[in-house]
Amino acid sequence: MRGEDRQSRGLFSYVDLEARVPADHPLRPIRAIVDEALSALSGEFAALYSDLGRPSIPPERLLRALLLQAFYSVRSERLLIEQLDYNLLFRWFVGLGIDDPVWHPTAFTTNRDRLLQGEVAAKFLAAVLGHARLRQFLSQEHFSVDGTLIEAWASMKSFRPKGGGDEPPDGARNSSRNFHGEQRRNDTHASTTDAEARLFRKGAGKEARLCFMGHLLMENRSGLVVATRLTQATGLAERAAASALLEDLPGRHRITVGADRAYDTSDFVAGLRGLNVTPHVAQNLSRRASRIDRRTVRHPGYQASQRARKRIEEAFAWIKTIALQAKTSFRGTARVGWAFTLAAAAYNLIRLPKLIGGLP
Repeated sequence: MRGEDRQSRGLFSYVDLEARVPADHPLRPIRAIVDEALSALSGEFAALYSDLGRPSIPPERLLRALLLQAFYSVRSERLLIEQLDYNLLFRWFVGLGIDDPVWHPTAFTTNRDRLLQGEVAAKFLAAVLGHARLRQFLSQEHFSVDGTLIEAWASMKSFRPKGGGDEPPDGARNSSRNFHGEQRRNDTHASTTDAEARLFRKGAGKEARLCFMGHLLMENRSGLVVATRLTQATGLAERAAASALLEDLPGRHRITVGADRAYDTSDFVAGLRGLNVTPHVAQNLSRRASRIDRRTVRHPGYQASQRARKRIEEAFAWIKTIALQAKTSFRGTARVGWAFTLAAAAYNLIRLPKLIGGLP
């Protein structure tokens, strides 16, 4: 028989949040590892807070909420707080009870800014990678490096001469501007919205945009991100950041690094060899001689590195598309870099269920 569309308005619920989340849900192994990583950072969190005053939003819950924002492509923190109010899965992951009140979006943003002071995102990424269940999937010898553009939270209209005097004649909030015939360069112009953003063109025939440059260092065994860096967008940023990321790796044993042909330059290759790194860089043979000699190219390991390095594009695609970092919503290198690093940590975490066998 047909059921009746009755609106149930029960006053009490006797089902625990833990029972509402399926036992095989992919967030379960992720939550377990996140909890242990956050527990290891307890001392770091304590240094950021005073012993006086009212209790703030726990930093552990802040980071779990921000991870959910990356996992589920929640476009703003205000929408994230809205979903925390009615989404039982979100409440369970963050650690809120079914009757606990959610925070005001402004309070959430203010408390999140506190975590910027302690480089918490980078330390959280390191804590996740140091987890015993994840350590077995990491390679200590073979890596790949690459960079990508992160569009700044600033419009081209904000890119004005540094001396000023370029205000629109009508003075409106979103006035039209005519850039035709105007020479705009980073040394003479700057964005009034984000002064650290730089005008950069990805290649010939491409439009110039205000952006930053994000860099990843990936280990080749499982394709996990082991280090990140965010810099201002310049023609030398990719190679300089790659050298810095490799120099920060612990130990001085010989390793290999795969990269695309943009890294095939004399100074970069020589710098890698000075760090005891074998450069498995793609050869750039367009009207020039490659800096990668035949002794390197002939080995099977070189071909393996060239195959593995392409997986770093999967990390960039997820970070920019799913975690919504293609166009940042932050301003300044420090804030944009913090969000980029946390998104990289989230990418590692969503890989976990398949790596440890939680999913087919």
